[in-house]
Amino acid sequence: MSTAQQELLEVSQQLLKAIDAGDWNAYAALCDERITCFEPEAEGHLVVGLAFHKFYFDLPGSGQRRLSSISSPHIDVQGDVGVVCYVRLVQKETECGPVTVASNETRIWRRTADGWKHTHLHRSPC
Repeated sequence: MSTAQQELLEVSQQLLKAIDAGDWNAYAALCDERITCFEPEAEGHLVVGLAFHKFYFDLPGSGQRRLSSISSPHIDVQGDVGVVCYVRLVQKETECGPVTVASNETRIWRRTADGWKHTHLHRSPC
């Protein structure tokens, strides 16, 4: 794995850790303010900007005990752009006990003077 690929895997893991912890500041620091996404919560619509994501961080219970793991990553670097595709496994507690859910994610990153910034997400339903 190249240095850039390793960096992208690490920032992707940092991003998931911030999501799992409900840490908005860490999440926002890793994202471009004009981030775009297609994800189940957007009901098939393209979302632009961080406000849509902040709503979920502000909900009660954000940062509940859970753990995200990256499985089967595929990382492609083309100049200052990196594409990270993987299966995200989320382990969490429910009233019925622990469960694991999976989704397919593609994250696009752009290298800036401040490091890698997350610019686009495409996530399948769990």
